Amino acid sequence: MPFTEETLDFMALNRVMNSREWFHEHHDEYERLVVSPLAELVEAVAPGLLKIDPSLTISPKVGKSISRIWRDTRRGPELPLYRDVMWFDIRRDKRLGYPGFWFEFSPRALRWGCGWYQTEPATVECARGLIRAGDPGWLAALAAFEGQRVFSLEDTKYKRTRNPDAPGNVREWLDQRSYCLVHNEAETSALYSEGLARRLVRDFGRIAPVYGFFLKAAGLARLKEHVN
Repeated sequence: MPFTEETLDFMALNRVMNSREWFHEHHDEYERLVVSPLAELVEAVAPGLLKIDPSLTISPKVGKSISRIWRDTRRGPELPLYRDVMWFDIRRDKRLGYPGFWFEFSPRALRWGCGWYQTEPATVECARGLIRAGDPGWLAALAAFEGQRVFSLEDTKYKRTRNPDAPGNVREWLDQRSYCLVHNEAETSALYSEGLARRLVRDFGRIAPVYGFFLKAAGLARLKEHVN
């Protein structure tokens, strides 16, 4: 079934109620309104993403490619038990530091993109090395990024540049502490569109060379880790 306005209403109410008892009493609604349509979306984007990278691990289940709606309160007991945000995150292996493709929705906004929530420092250093060397994969990534208007590079730059002599478009990448391309959409109506999966696949395809660059940087970091 598709997402509906009831999906976001349930997520908002569950966040306000913030009760294990209430959530378990309404678990069927959670499965029907939130998990089932999100699993269908994962299945719908899977063929297109596998064309970009056949090694992606795609499992339309909570705790796998689909997020949990509850928090691990051991990491922040003062935080609410439940989020009003859900997402899918598709990558080769979450444990090995690979970049991913993701889509996130809440009653406030839609977001999707490619990269990492927080890139490992060793991967960032390898990415900078590829950039400085003018690696062909990096040049293809830069051309793809500058040739589209959907995604922006999430701003994680140092306050003061460490690469004052680099061209501005290259310096923007060298000064990042983490790498993620992001599209933000304040209007949530696209969540109910039958064309949502096609739109995501099309947008992810536009930045496939950037994903390839991220993947290469992550692979180099893992290789250096094994050598050392």
